[in-house]
Amino acid sequence: MKPIVIVGVIIALLGVLGLAIPEFTTNDTKNVVTVGDLKVQATEPTSHTVPPVVAGAAIIIGLVLTGSGLYQKS
Repeated sequence: MKPIVIVGVIIALLGVLGLAIPEFTTNDTKNVVTVGDLKVQATEPTSHTVPPVVAGAAIIIGLVLTGSGLYQKS
């Protein structure tokens, strides 16, 4: 299988995932106080959203790459 087809499928799947789960949360750990070897850390949840336009564009780009890889003459 050609690499462009694999990349296209991966990008299209990421676009579908972005439409299925448009919002995800990550945890950000920050040092609050550092005294010698002692560290006090705080973990804050951070919310991220994927715009539907970006997810749709990823699907279209992935399908175009996959199609061009399948129909490309060797």
